Amino acid sequence: MINFNGTLIEEDKAKLSITNRGYAYGDSVFETIRVINGKVMFWEDHYFRLMASMRIMRMEIPNQFSPEFLEEEILSLIKENNLETKSVRVKFSVFRKEGGLYTPEVRDIEYFILTSEIKNSFYVLNDDFYEVELFKDHYVTKGLLSTIKSNNKAVNVLGGIFANENDYDNCLLINENKSIVEALNGNLFLVKGNTIKTPPLTDGALNGITRKQLISIIKKLQEYKFEEKSISPFELQKADELFISNVIVGIQPISKYRKKEYKNSIARDLLAKLNAKARLG
Repeated sequence: MINFNGTLIEEDKAKLSITNRGYAYGDSVFETIRVINGKVMFWEDHYFRLMASMRIMRMEIPNQFSPEFLEEEILSLIKENNLETKSVRVKFSVFRKEGGLYTPEVRDIEYFILTSEIKNSFYVLNDDFYEVELFKDHYVTKGLLSTIKSNNKAVNVLGGIFANENDYDNCLLINENKSIVEALNGNLFLVKGNTIKTPPLTDGALNGITRKQLISIIKKLQEYKFEEKSISPFELQKADELFISNVIVGIQPISKYRKKEYKNSIARDLLAKLNAKARLG
């Protein structure tokens, strides 16, 4: 079952029009959310990011879209799909109602919620060999639109095809200044000595939920210095560790970039702390 505008329907009976604005113009935003045993992880952060994304896209936010209402919509669907004791991936998509060409006729929205089971209750470090490369064919543009989760993901799609064709596990995206922005599916962190860096949102990085949680964790650790600064491709080969963060995997260590191979000890330590925060949150 899925939730379509507040109504539970069978997934194979859910239909979107070919003039749906999310499909036709990418006039849509979404959240990918992890739910564990009926508990929405970092729900407050997801909720406020969704509201901010809708405001940036000049969508009309329905009066009933309170944190409590949307959380109940998610949990009711999980219950309907018998996933209450499971670990669940939730996709919450919002799109503007049909009408108009580039310029919409209305700003009102519709939404749907999808659920799927994922294996592990909490984050488990994947220390399998994981190689990345730069994707240089297209750039992520600096600016506010790049920080939100919208349907405009052409660069990520083409980067994914490039990675697949060249036997890489992931690609790192760059902006028009040739600074590293993020990976195809998450934010990037770089470790050099006792300094941990991640690209700033002003470089075009996604305003990631797990990114925010990790920054909070790192800032409280006296043994590390945290920097939110631009990262050049040159720095990648001097780093001790590189890892990717997102809400589904938590932290994915990078094993190799070109001729440089990396450790994952700090990624492992931070993942344990992220799990502890998820349990308490």
